Amino acid sequence: MRPIRKAVFPVAGLGTRFLPATKAVPKEMLPVVDRPLIQHVVDEAREAGIEHFIFVTGRNKGVIEDHFDRQFELEHALTERQRQTDLALLARDLPGPGTASFTRQQLPLGLGHAVWCARELVGREPFALLLPDVLVQHRPGCLAQMIEAARHIERPNIIAVEQVPSDRVHMYGVIGIGERNGSLFAVTEMVEKPARERAPSNLIITGRYILQPEIFDVLAQEKRGAGGEIQITDAMIELSKTQPFYALEFEGRSFDCGSKVGFLAANVAYALAREDIAPAMRAELRRLLDEG
Repeated sequence: MRPIRKAVFPVAGLGTRFLPATKAVPKEMLPVVDRPLIQHVVDEAREAGIEHFIFVTGRNKGVIEDHFDRQFELEHALTERQRQTDLALLARDLPGPGTASFTRQQLPLGLGHAVWCARELVGREPFALLLPDVLVQHRPGCLAQMIEAARHIERPNIIAVEQVPSDRVHMYGVIGIGERNGSLFAVTEMVEKPARERAPSNLIITGRYILQPEIFDVLAQEKRGAGGEIQITDAMIELSKTQPFYALEFEGRSFDCGSKVGFLAANVAYALAREDIAPAMRAELRRLLDEG
């Protein structure tokens, strides 16, 4: 297997479900505790050994690029005040020179189109795709688990999946299950938002993928799917006719931070995982629940 060195982060979405908060601030920059949502996802990719971080942005997303750059005025002020801990934190999160690239998705034509916009930066090698509005809380992270599983497969296409109650399968992309080896198994079909009685399983596609570069050839055909957009699931279905797909039922808990409840739940869960604030957070939650 060729190493997975590059990861694509589609961050061009409008984030309308979080208006008015996202009128001037990208949803990817909304904080989960004290780190932007996109930083948590980049942390997961870095932990998995990713070397090149590719962001597909849109209009009014320049603050994301600024976040992954140096801020000399801030660094100078922190140096003057001898805030060494804060300086070390900023340095730790800063991508190395030449390891972060940004490209534009000029038109909102869907996730598949956003991925296609990264084709020149990815080149002809396998890559990871991480949706920035999905967080997975676990160590090792979801992508690290996927890359470990991929080591045993020739030219792998791998989708992260998790179980949901059967009455919710109509809300997601769902896979059919083939031959299984532990938590990794062959994908026999992919169905977008099936009716409950027609769902091939209760395993849904989560926002983590390892894809072969031939996906760009499929996306280049610009076939429109649901909503008149170019869908990554449609492209994967087409590619699965010539290449095998696998699914990994990962360890960890996912949070759909594209929804208000999922975003708030992520903040609570990540706060409770922090030794420095967990005791105070638990006490505050108890007080709120008692008052409610």
